Amino acid sequence: MRRAFAVVCLLFAITPKAFADLSIAAASDLRPALEQILQAWNASHPDSQASATYGSSGRFATQIRNGAPFDLYMSADITYPRALQEEGLTDGEPRTYALGRLVLWSRSPFPERINELANTEGRIAIARPEHAPYGARAREALVNLDIWNAVEPRLVYGESISHTAQMAQSGAAEFALLALSLVGAPNQQAPGHWQRIPVGLHSPLEQALVVTLHGAGKHQADQLADYLLGPEAAAVLVDFGFERPPVPGGIAGQR
Repeated sequence: MRRAFAVVCLLFAITPKAFADLSIAAASDLRPALEQILQAWNASHPDSQASATYGSSGRFATQIRNGAPFDLYMSADITYPRALQEEGLTDGEPRTYALGRLVLWSRSPFPERINELANTEGRIAIARPEHAPYGARAREALVNLDIWNAVEPRLVYGESISHTAQMAQSGAAEFALLALSLVGAPNQQAPGHWQRIPVGLHSPLEQALVVTLHGAGKHQADQLADYLLGPEAAAVLVDFGFERPPVPGGIAGQR
């Protein structure tokens, strides 16, 4: 009997925990919506609590390459998780959970034509294009408007889109190109004015999630990924200004 008990204990010790907390690397545009989503998840999964760390998608991709212990990765640009998959650093393919929207924020009412930004004198905040998807799309839009050269000397850069929003709201910039999810949700009380930037001015902000190698084999990580792609999470994301992806694998339909 003692020998049998010892064997059972040994098997339990060398197998993964039946229940485990889950860690998410999440694009910073997700913070308001994802905190609400995870609150609902955690309430119904007391043995598999999930928490998120927020930052720029590109920096998270680098951290995951260097062994950061994230179970899931929610990027603002599907390009980053696709690259990790090609490098063998994910458990499966990335799946689209939403489309992000870029907006022009201003401290005071702004003319309808966004290209008039070139005729202003204030500083303009964008996220760093090198590692922040919203910054890359902001640069793309300004180039396509043919005003990049005119406004570049007045640009100030945030390390992530949420940092960029903080800069603008603190007075460090009079204008900013931000995520709609950070300024346009019903319960967001950010001062200032905003308008959507036409989607034709930049590549889509196709946002995708993937289970990392660190999360591979964790049943709860797969469950959480499915939950984040499901109808309850989709409803919250739409409330916070995200759009439904028109492709299979994420939320069905286009808002």
